[in-house]
Amino acid sequence: MENLNKKTVAILATNGFEESELREPKKALEKAGADVHIVSLESGEIKGWNDGNWSNSYKVDKTLSEVNQKDYNALVLPGGQINPDVLRKDKNAVAFVRSFFEAHKPVAAICHAPWLLAEAGVIEGRKVTSYDSIKTDLINAGANWVDEEVVVDEGLVTSRNPDDLPAFNAKLVEEVYEGKHEEQTA
Repeated sequence: MENLNKKTVAILATNGFEESELREPKKALEKAGADVHIVSLESGEIKGWNDGNWSNSYKVDKTLSEVNQKDYNALVLPGGQINPDVLRKDKNAVAFVRSFFEAHKPVAAICHAPWLLAEAGVIEGRKVTSYDSIKTDLINAGANWVDEEVVVDEGLVTSRNPDDLPAFNAKLVEEVYEGKHEEQTA
């Protein structure tokens, strides 16, 4: 396993994130040695979603107003329907996502989270996957959508759903270890 000591990763999420899509990547990154911050719109706690119901709460480490992409080596975007839909309506969240692409840093998005990538205007011409219900949205944003467990395109990691988490987490750790990708751009 790659050693991510001295690497810091942001997980951008708000209420309604798919719990496993935040919990499992966070565990994988921490196991590899990374420092991981949950970044959200407001301080306090955010509540997950699991099996069609509200689930556990997670402590927010930093608010969006307190951070900058320069503070991080990579960004993780968990899915769930509610979480990315709320975040894509927040101009600061969208700008934060876009800034990682402008800095050529790894970004990983799973399930419905690629909605944020479409909103940030960073997937045109990129090979991605997602939850199948947003396929048309991503194609309309210019992405080359494929139905695969995990897709890596120059530092951009995408997966379809929680069943894909083992492959998603492995590629996420690998891309964070590799660092910047010059072709990872907005």
